[in-house]
Amino acid sequence: IHGRGELTEFIPKSRTCRRQAREQAGEADHHEGLSSDDELTPTEVDEFQKSKDNVLEDSRKVFEDVHADFCDIRKILLKFQEWKEKFPDSYCDAYISFCLPKLLNPLIRVQLISWNPLEQNLTELEEMPWFRAIEEFSDAENVSESK
Repeated sequence: IHGRGELTEFIPKSRTCRRQAREQAGEADHHEGLSSDDELTPTEVDEFQKSKDNVLEDSRKVFEDVHADFCDIRKILLKFQEWKEKFPDSYCDAYISFCLPKLLNPLIRVQLISWNPLEQNLTELEEMPWFRAIEEFSDAENVSESK
């Protein structure tokens, strides 16, 4: 309880200090009631951007030494479709429908690293190439099952 009282005493002081600093700096675009604890300094923004750029650069290198047939979701799904058409019993016995999500997961995750659902120029998931490839594969699978 004693520690809690110290914390509540600290919060108003820090809020007052931030308000006074904003007033002295002439920042009029702050709205009372909104937290300024989440505001990032320019240094923090630069560090975040550098870190983000490093991650994106590293993600481009993940599959650079992989044969093109095994790092493209559409090509992988075509191989499975061929397997299903040529050897349906083997395909069914291998429970491929349960294996595909685990197999495609790393490929999709690499493609989603730069995706930010909060951006203004957002690409919808349904418009992404990997989503369309899986959708086409699922449609082809449903058509062949109905036959």
